[in-house]
Amino acid sequence: MKKNFTKILAFILIAIFICACNAVKRVPDGKNLLTKNDIIVNGKSSGDEEASNQMYQKPNANLLGYKLRLNLYNLAKLNPDSTYQAKFKNDPEKYDRQAKLLSAKQVDRLGQSFMYKGIHEFLKSTGEAPVIIDTAKAKKSAQRLKYYYFNNGFFNVKTDFEVDSVGFKRAKIKYNITTGPGYKLDSIRTSILSPALDSLHKTNAEPSLLKSGNQYKTSDFEDEKNRITTYFRNHGAYTFQPTYINFDIDTIGKKNEADVNLIIKNYTIQEKDSNRTEPFKLYKISDVNIYTDYSSANAKLPISDSTSYKNFNLYSYKKLKYKPRAITDAIFITKGTDFADYKTTLTSRYLNNLKIFNYPSIQYEVDKRDPTAQSLIANIFLTPRKKYSFGTSLDFTHSNIQDFGIEASISETIRNIFNRAETLEISTRVNIGSSKDMANPNNNFFNVSEYGLDLKLNFPRVLLPFGTEKIIPKRMIPSTTIAAGFSKQRNIGLDKENFTGGIAYNWTPKRFNTAKFDLLNIQFVRNLNPANYFNVYSSSYNSLNDIGKIYNIDSANYDSAETKNLIINKGTTGFTNDVLSGITSLVPSDDAYQEVESIEERRRRLTENDFILATSYTFSKTTKKDLTDNNFYLFKTKVESAGTLLTLVSNVGNLQKNANGSYEIFNLEYSEYAKAEFDFIKHWDFGKEKVLAVRSFFGIAIPFGNSDYIPFSRSYYGGGSNDNRAWQPYDLGPGRTGSVNDFNEANMKIHLSGEFRFKIFGDVKGALFADAGNIWNVMDNVTDEKARFDGLADLKELALGTGFGIRYDLSFFVIRLDMGFKTYNPAYEVGDRWFKEYNFGHSVLNFGINYPF
Repeated sequence: MKKNFTKILAFILIAIFICACNAVKRVPDGKNLLTKNDIIVNGKSSGDEEASNQMYQKPNANLLGYKLRLNLYNLAKLNPDSTYQAKFKNDPEKYDRQAKLLSAKQVDRLGQSFMYKGIHEFLKSTGEAPVIIDTAKAKKSAQRLKYYYFNNGFFNVKTDFEVDSVGFKRAKIKYNITTGPGYKLDSIRTSILSPALDSLHKTNAEPSLLKSGNQYKTSDFEDEKNRITTYFRNHGAYTFQPTYINFDIDTIGKKNEADVNLIIKNYTIQEKDSNRTEPFKLYKISDVNIYTDYSSANAKLPISDSTSYKNFNLYSYKKLKYKPRAITDAIFITKGTDFADYKTTLTSRYLNNLKIFNYPSIQYEVDKRDPTAQSLIANIFLTPRKKYSFGTSLDFTHSNIQDFGIEASISETIRNIFNRAETLEISTRVNIGSSKDMANPNNNFFNVSEYGLDLKLNFPRVLLPFGTEKIIPKRMIPSTTIAAGFSKQRNIGLDKENFTGGIAYNWTPKRFNTAKFDLLNIQFVRNLNPANYFNVYSSSYNSLNDIGKIYNIDSANYDSAETKNLIINKGTTGFTNDVLSGITSLVPSDDAYQEVESIEERRRRLTENDFILATSYTFSKTTKKDLTDNNFYLFKTKVESAGTLLTLVSNVGNLQKNANGSYEIFNLEYSEYAKAEFDFIKHWDFGKEKVLAVRSFFGIAIPFGNSDYIPFSRSYYGGGSNDNRAWQPYDLGPGRTGSVNDFNEANMKIHLSGEFRFKIFGDVKGALFADAGNIWNVMDNVTDEKARFDGLADLKELALGTGFGIRYDLSFFVIRLDMGFKTYNPAYEVGDRWFKEYNFGHSVLNFGINYPF
């Protein structure tokens, strides 16, 4: 196998070398392939990315220095049609022979087939034609460079270029730029003709972006225009636009300095064939009219229902279907206040967030009743969505449990259910899938199934018996969600029923910040098939069975006297009880006794039903502006407390504890713990579709009071397509134990990832990545020192996986394949951890949808 791999690798390297030598095969004689744009600024090479973006011609794209797309293009025949016809032109009898064998029509169609034509079209479209130096475009690039440096304050800049040969039919273009001294801003004055705007400008506490001593930058002047315009339009200047702002730059008699005069003229009004000017006015809102059921069909119909509520006028072409407050709570434009753009934006966002209207239309008109013409009427046109909407979906899924899954769902949304803009969502789902990790005695492909029902009722406000406007004002677009759900898993391990419910509050403190407070989050997990434990967790069974073959004294626990395998579930339970009750020869100080005790503790923990009543707060902040923004950070944190309220009630009620010293609810020990998580993601965009992304995560959950461990559903695991990609899901850790269990989990996790993403060709992207992390047990009932985190010295147990990935961008989602290699494995002894399993045989291939972070 290794010899074959070496031969294949050698063949690929030889093919690449041959293609590279032939990179100029499509370059005409007397022409040159552009290999590099070298920008020399004042005698020194410049790596300015923005300056490089001024080029009309750029060299062919490369992948780690290799021009893959150019060489793919060179492999294609440029005119496959004529090549196909030429072979018959030189040998007409060959065409006749093939026509007799097939038919003339089929022979002609063969020339259009993939093998003769399609493959070459594919290579041309996937590849990239050679970039041949064009001096006319080089002149344009030099001119653009001149504008670029001029706009950055170098008013005496000079540019030229020269073409330097670097090999056969290869050359680079060297752009020589002499900037001269950069000009700085000296005095900054303002000339604002309209008294109202002049007064506003003087009272503006925001600092100007133009400061004396700064180097001149055209972008600063554009930003200053936008800053002033935003301020004016948020303080009543309804008719003001950025075009009214001009700058007079004076460099006469100045040495490398420029005086700036900011000029704002009066408002221009066009009247027939002439124009006149008048000072800008500041407008106030005189009326707010809300049309609750507007559409193009009924726009000309008379209003049939109307009402007024807190200075808002609500109109309906049919019967008014909304309680006024449900809509007016979403309106930030109020009567008697100054016109402000930000109020228009907030109103649009809030109304859209109600999910009962299409995106609103907000229009202003001058109120003719005001003789000073300084009043505006705000008209808000709302088009209701359908009250009932029915949806279906069919998804193909992949998760840490399912290798492949098919999920179908049906949903029904009811809008404005209580006439206060509430929405009720009812959905049901069915999932079948395949998992190699599950017990599967019949070897069926679809060995996983789940179905569930979910209800979610959303209120566009904070639903509490007291006012919260001072804490969470309505500009933060608050909402309340009451949810309940039920799901049932079959053939997934122990089989489970999962009941969930809760009430949560969501709001947006700032534009790119979100907050969520789960007042109550209830989860009840009921295991339906706990007797199947040792079929699912086969590693635990094998360990217990090995001990049982030596120490078991009850033949009823065996399947036969020859094999002496413990029977599941009767034999495993019987032998474990015998060991822990002292019937066997094992004593508590024996390693085998402690291992049986550990196996039983884990079995009991994972088969017990869980009841969790938690409260949590989640906050996230991002600088990501849109989907195309690849230069941002995202910070998210969550704190959670579970069981504390139940313990408080139990203490106040003086309830009795059970034999384990724990309180119970519904004859079930509830979980009590505190949990904190911190997640930070940062992306750097280096241009040319090269992005560096990093992620760091820390999470810890500490049991206390009523619990000495964390429920499986709230614990952490390592490995998988969105974690450390060199390990399978649940196959990493805890600590340096070497994943002794089938599904390894713990209550503390550290994870670090770095990924460099780049374009290969077309929509195919590549990535090089490194993932580090592990899970540990801390402050719980696990006593194995290999699994515990006892201090900073245990950070040497951070596992490291490295690898590469291929991604195909389908615009609406990305298909991802990552191959991870175990680079540093803490499961081995110190000194033997690096590159122990760094080979394809121990690599892990991960399939995923979208980027991992």
